[in-house]
Formats: sequence, structure tokens, C-alpha cells
Amino acid sequence: MPWVYLVLAGIFEMFGVTTINKLNQERNFQSLALMLGAFGASFLFLALAMKSLPMGTAYAVWTGIGASGGAILSMVLYRESKDIKRILFIAMVLVAAVGLKLVS
Repeated sequence: MPWVYLVLAGIFEMFGVTTINKLNQERNFQSLALMLGAFGASFLFLALAMKSLPMGTAYAVWTGIGASGGAILSMVLYRESKDIKRILFIAMVLVAAVGLKLVS
């Protein structure tokens, strides 16, 4: 179950990063509430995962999911560069996160 919590934490982290961009585009209470809710849920699930998982592994996987997911979402939603080098490095982050899961 801690790995499920960790994946959920990463997904909410991705959503939180996306809502930062939304908040910069639309300064309103709804955008702020979405951002705070997403990051709050992310931290909650990270804390639940860290009850069983080592801190270093949990944090590395959480940031990996958030960073790569945020980069992928920016390519899809905001038409940022889809350069092959960028995709390769995102894949490397994801492979490293899976590797941490395999050795934990």
C-alpha cells in the first residue's frame, strides 16, 4: 500500500505543478484552492508512504514522478518542446524511479 500512496502523491504533485501555471494565468480563488488542494494531497500521501518506505527512496520517487510528469504535461497541455533529448532524459528519471522500487 505505501507504493500506491507514493504514486498518488506523485500524481497530485504533477497536478499541483500544473495548477501553478493555471494560477499564473488566472488569478482567482478557484485556481489558488486547486493548487493548495493538490499540493496538500501530495504531501499527505507522501507522508503516508513514508510511514513504511525509507525517506530517501520515497522522496526520490516522489520528485521523479512529479518532475517527469510535470514535464510531460507541459508538452501536452502547453505545447512545450518535444525534443527527443528531453524525452530521453524524462525516461531516464522514470527508469531511475522504477529502479529504486526494485531495490527497496
